[in-house]
Amino acid sequence: MDQALAGLPRVYNPNVLVGFDTSDDAGVYRLSPECALVQTVDFFTPIVDDPYTFGAIAAVNALSDVYAMGGVPVTALSICAWPGKDSVDDLREIMRGGAEKLIEAGCALVGGHSVNDEEVKFGYAITGTVHPDRVLTNAGARVGDVLVLTKPIGTGVIATAHKRGIADEADVAACTASMLTLNRAAAAAMDGLDVRGCTDITGFGLIGHAREVAAASHVTLELEASAVRFLPGAVRYSEAGAHPGGLKNNRDFAGPCVAFDASVVPAIEALLYDPQTAGGLLIAVAPADVEALLARCPEAFVIGRAVAHREKPIHIT
Repeated sequence: MDQALAGLPRVYNPNVLVGFDTSDDAGVYRLSPECALVQTVDFFTPIVDDPYTFGAIAAVNALSDVYAMGGVPVTALSICAWPGKDSVDDLREIMRGGAEKLIEAGCALVGGHSVNDEEVKFGYAITGTVHPDRVLTNAGARVGDVLVLTKPIGTGVIATAHKRGIADEADVAACTASMLTLNRAAAAAMDGLDVRGCTDITGFGLIGHAREVAAASHVTLELEASAVRFLPGAVRYSEAGAHPGGLKNNRDFAGPCVAFDASVVPAIEALLYDPQTAGGLLIAVAPADVEALLARCPEAFVIGRAVAHREKPIHIT
């Protein structure tokens, strides 16, 4: 995708506050001095077996991009690929699950589009609003900023372990609960604090999205592997080799950008590349406001800091 986008013509528009230049979570377009639109789209194949839960997770995942930009989601359009021969009841449950999450987020479903496809895919295009002066981007991290993550990671590994029949039900339930949790509260916790940058952790994994922040911000991110929290069972399943295909793709793509200390064991290293679904926010916050952020968002935890640019954009100890 990076190579395809590189060939597109660029036309300067002063109202485009965030485009695709830095691989940010959403585009931002200024409508007035007081209001800008945040626009994003995300859809994928089923991550869980239950149709209702799949639809709800798809909504959480799509809404997350707006929260990561500091915005408030306002409208949604559904995107659906569905085999014509399959049960409409399952499709109805997928859409019901998504619609109820949109309601929880205060986001209005205003339409959508569907196609006949042998492979099920579902998601949303979300539009949000944000004040033009309060947009958060992946390019805002500064030297000295503290890096805070708001959800544990491991959804891809746990989903793979579940498909292989080696995952405990309790671990799958905890993973599902995490994917069903909106990033709305985490985004609200940033309000009024000296937050310099933000992104959400999704398909490119923690390392992949951290790499985007480092590249866009012209800094190096130092991450402490021992400080990263993992979903229950994730380390055990990683040790058992339950690695999704996307994890290898992420490692192949981002691996050359990472310097690992010898102390980081293979199972943990793999999890740092694990593709996440509906993951948390990675927040770069000024040191003076770290405690306030953690007090407002008790589930969040510090995983590192931004330092001056080095040879490798990511350093993991």
